[in-house]
Order: sequence, then C-alpha cells, then structure tokens
Amino acid sequence: MTISAQEAARHFAAKLQFETDPSDVKAAQDAGEPFVLVDSRGEAAWRQGRALGAIHLPTSEIAERATGLIPDGTPVVVYCWGPGCNGSTRAALAFSLLGYPVKEMIGGFEYWAREGLAVVDDAGRIERTVDELTAPVGVGAIDCAC
Repeated sequence: MTISAQEAARHFAAKLQFETDPSDVKAAQDAGEPFVLVDSRGEAAWRQGRALGAIHLPTSEIAERATGLIPDGTPVVVYCWGPGCNGSTRAALAFSLLGYPVKEMIGGFEYWAREGLAVVDDAGRIERTVDELTAPVGVGAIDCAC
C-alpha cells in the first residue's frame, strides 16, 4: 500500500489539530493558556479521582449544560478514562456540534495519572507514583522530550 508523503502530512497535521496529550495539557495549564479541561466521565469515576483543574461535565449532559458553564468560543479539552475508551471522542463531538473549539486528550485520565500529574478527589490530592513506562522518572519532567 502506497501513501504519498503529502497525504501523510495532511493526516498527521489534522490529527494534531484535534488531539493533545496529558503533558501538553499540563504545560498549557502551567502557561496560563485559556481553555477548559473537561472530565466527561460519570459521577462515580469523577469521585474516584480527576485531573487537577478539570470540571465535571458527563458526555450525556454536554448538549444541555455546556453553554451555561463554558463561555462560547472558549477552547475545550476533553478526556474520559483512557485509550481503550471512546467517551472523549463522543464528548469532543458534542462540544464541536455546539460550536466550541475542542481537542481530545489522548490517553485520558489513565495516562494523566500514570504520568504522575496531579490527581484530586473531593478529599484533596491523591499521591501517585510515575509509571516509568509512560514518563521519565526522577527528573521532574512531565514530557518525554518528543
């Protein structure tokens, strides 16, 4: 199968327009970039733990509640459980249908937590160790230098 370099470039450029990853989201938070991080999982999952700075808006409630919570035109980043779940894709679709600029955080909450990024629940911060298969260990880095 032959795919032209131009087709590949278009594909990967488009993918980067619509996807981001946990370390890039954290870097954007640290830089003060204006966006809303949305946890699209259900109530039980939200209570179990979520990314620091996220708001809770389950996918099934986006169409009804998003405009009351997030100003029009505000960039949105959505996540769900992890790479084995397409809930964030459904959430991103719901936001895009409402006219929001939206990106999907690939890896979801699973990789946010596995990379050692801040996880909280209603009681406060949940301490987790960095999974050395997902992020550098012991160097204080949040990205893989890719």
